Amino acid sequence: MTHAIRIQREARTGHLALALHLASLGLPVLPLRAGKGPFGNCRTCADNACGGRPNMKTPGPCVCPRPCHAWAAATADPAVLTSSAWATTWRDAGVVGYHPGGAGVTVVDLDDADAVAWARATLPPTRTVATTRGEHWIYSGTMRSVNGVRAGADIKSLMSYARWLGPGTGDLADLPDVVRALAEKKTSTARLAPRSVTVPALAGGGECRHRSPAYLERGIAMAEQRITDATSGVHATVYRTFLAVLSAHGRCGCLTEAHIGRLFTAAQAKGESPRHCTDAWSNAATTLGL
Repeated sequence: MTHAIRIQREARTGHLALALHLASLGLPVLPLRAGKGPFGNCRTCADNACGGRPNMKTPGPCVCPRPCHAWAAATADPAVLTSSAWATTWRDAGVVGYHPGGAGVTVVDLDDADAVAWARATLPPTRTVATTRGEHWIYSGTMRSVNGVRAGADIKSLMSYARWLGPGTGDLADLPDVVRALAEKKTSTARLAPRSVTVPALAGGGECRHRSPAYLERGIAMAEQRITDATSGVHATVYRTFLAVLSAHGRCGCLTEAHIGRLFTAAQAKGESPRHCTDAWSNAATTLGL
């Protein structure tokens, strides 16, 4: 059973020193760039060629010693944090991040004043942390992470990361049903989007000419993970991923509505709207002449 970690105050004496302190409290941490995003994967792990880490959505065999795969590399192990494989990223880090789900908490990331006002009128009071433009509302308990649950609001918990911006103020409240319901509402909307999308098959029968059904499944899973791992330029990543999938399978008729739905759901979990997903898919199909 996952328990929320008690967060105490600590003077910042460098990113690694802060990370080690947070790790001593049980928070899985990782270095983030100055622009808040995680560091890119090494050449071995680029484009998830390694198969991904065992704790990712699609479990893989990767045991890379470097902080690859964003949140999935977060750790509370001081031996890993102080290892030579992490040294360069700590030197270049702009901020310390942590894995909320691994710490037993959920962060409602409110990006602007309107979102903060909505939270104060809608959500139960809990510990809050001031951010550059808004606030993090932290609850005890974990759930699926979903971006764009409403304007200016993301949910960060399992399979996600957040910036460490201090311990915050207020008492930590249990994760309320109203927050869980936001994720369910977002998912229900996402599942409706792909139904208007069709993919033309080849006139020659529509049978996949590739290695096996497992090859297609692996490709879709990797495409989902690529979108999920995007930390910036999400719209461009979604388009490039759609283009790659259609390039490989758009003419052979093996793509089903369920496959497309998985890709749309992954994109919308990163904050893309149903309209953006449909446009990106259509543009990719047009580029390939489908």
